[in-house]
Amino acid sequence: MIAIIDYGVGNLRSVEKAFQFLGYEAMTSNDKDFIQKADAVVLPGVGAFADAMSSLKTTGLDELVYQLIDSQKPFLGICLGMQLLFDYSEEGGNPEGLGILRGGIKLIPDRGILKVPHMGWNKLTITKENQLFKDLPVDPYVYFVHSYYLEAADRDNVIGTTTYGIEIDVAVNKGNIYATQFHPEKSGEVGLKILDNFGKIAYKKLI
Repeated sequence: MIAIIDYGVGNLRSVEKAFQFLGYEAMTSNDKDFIQKADAVVLPGVGAFADAMSSLKTTGLDELVYQLIDSQKPFLGICLGMQLLFDYSEEGGNPEGLGILRGGIKLIPDRGILKVPHMGWNKLTITKENQLFKDLPVDPYVYFVHSYYLEAADRDNVIGTTTYGIEIDVAVNKGNIYATQFHPEKSGEVGLKILDNFGKIAYKKLI
């Protein structure tokens, strides 16, 4: 079972349905026991960083995330779910994140040329070979919806970038932690392949 953490933010069911379309058992839940027993866990999300952190702390799901990471369970953060794994965000007064990975979430600079928020398809530049991107086409395009971007402190963790006025870190991996700024569940065949790769990582089917 792949558990999708429900902490009161949007974009949960679309992730669940994408995994189910691929043939995986997946369920959205805020039940801690259920999530702990899952084979793999997804932290999705759209919305405000500070509100999301407040929701995680109020429900105690922040402590659950730490436990899941420590247990070496395959873990996937998507969009806001990726950002929350880092130290802080410039959104809403520099709230602290979970601090599991080093780096900050910063506002995409408005230079009067490109629109903010960044919404739409951009090329994913794969910077490091990784199981999450196994068998993807050359120069794949993926779908983004965000105003803030990751600046990772540990460059070894970055496995994908894109360019939107500036170069942006959009995919990371450290041990059992995988995360993307873009939305795989909205990224067509490329996104489904990424989710399928995560499913195969979870069930040790990648070779």
